[in-house]
Amino acid sequence: QVQLVQSGGGLVQPGGSLRLSCAASGSIFSIYSMGWYRQAPGKQREWIATIFTGGTTTYTDSVQGRFTISRDNAKNTVYLQMNSLKPEDTAVYYCRMVAAGRDYWGQGTQVTVSS
Repeated sequence: QVQLVQSGGGLVQPGGSLRLSCAASGSIFSIYSMGWYRQAPGKQREWIATIFTGGTTTYTDSVQGRFTISRDNAKNTVYLQMNSLKPEDTAVYYCRMVAAGRDYWGQGTQVTVSS
């Protein structure tokens, strides 16, 4: 059984930084991509960033230049380094893995940006 376990998050002041981690465990084959999404209160879940197996990364415009997605292939772990955080970045953040034609999601972690 494949599981994604997230860590990191919390409360940070505007302009601060946080790093999220998401570790995949279990019988994992043919990872296509790993990525991050977020869902703010009263809003739909939105895509933030993806890293593909070959290392290519892509970001939504609102986080481009502030967030960095990276991956440790040996550990099947994906990271999201978030800098210059803004109040509008407040949301529950989820990691996602696409592997062998299936979707897997992490449990979600709260990020709150507030003074």
